[in-house]
Amino acid sequence: MSLQTTDPIADLLTRIRNAVMVGKNEIRVPSSKLKVTVAKELKKAKYLTEVKVEATKPRDTLVITINPAGENAAITEITRMSKPGRRVYVSASDIPRIKNGRGMLLISTSKGVMPGHVAYKQRLGGELLLKVY
Repeated sequence: MSLQTTDPIADLLTRIRNAVMVGKNEIRVPSSKLKVTVAKELKKAKYLTEVKVEATKPRDTLVITINPAGENAAITEITRMSKPGRRVYVSASDIPRIKNGRGMLLISTSKGVMPGHVAYKQRLGGELLLKVY
């Protein structure tokens, strides 16, 4: 079994989406800097409960708690916007609002990965990574 995927962010989002659908509250995925950053941004926005990295061989494991046991998940839909075959970039003035501001957009900017509303305030454009609500 190979640990390498062509789009690790899409793999992470698919695992989260599948876990929400079947009612699991925790997932474990191979770790990377970008996955940890995306997961921590989702935790800051209260879409995830807990994010931690466990040191394992041959690669660290990212452990994500989606919701506490017995509660419903905060995520209704989570979608990858930019794909390896079709990258989607926006300028600061063209950053879309998701569900009239109730959803969140993650953007990879020159100053790191940040939510869409923060990038808009800082006048930064970049690659649209994902949308969640």
